[in-house]
Amino acid sequence: QVQLVESGGGLVQPGGSLRLSCAASVSIFSIDGMGWYRQAPGKQRELVAAITRGGGLNYADSVKGRFTISRDNAIYLQMNSLKPEDTAVYYCKIRVGLLDYWGQGTQVTVSS
Repeated sequence: QVQLVESGGGLVQPGGSLRLSCAASVSIFSIDGMGWYRQAPGKQRELVAAITRGGGLNYADSVKGRFTISRDNAIYLQMNSLKPEDTAVYYCKIRVGLLDYWGQGTQVTVSS
């Protein structure tokens, strides 16, 4: 059973930074694709950033230039210049073969 554990969420002021981490119970080399999604109250879950096995990157327009997805033995999301509209539960997702696995989510709140 693949498990994902996210960490790094919290409360931050507008303009601040946070770094989310996602540790998987499988080797990073067995992962075909990985990404970060978020879901704000009353809204649908949306893609924030994704990275493919080959290193291809994809970002939501709303976070381009502010967020960076990366990986080594885990998956990271560096979030800079945070805005109140970035407030959401952030989820890590990986794809192994034909199956998708989700983390439990970590709350990010941007507020003064």
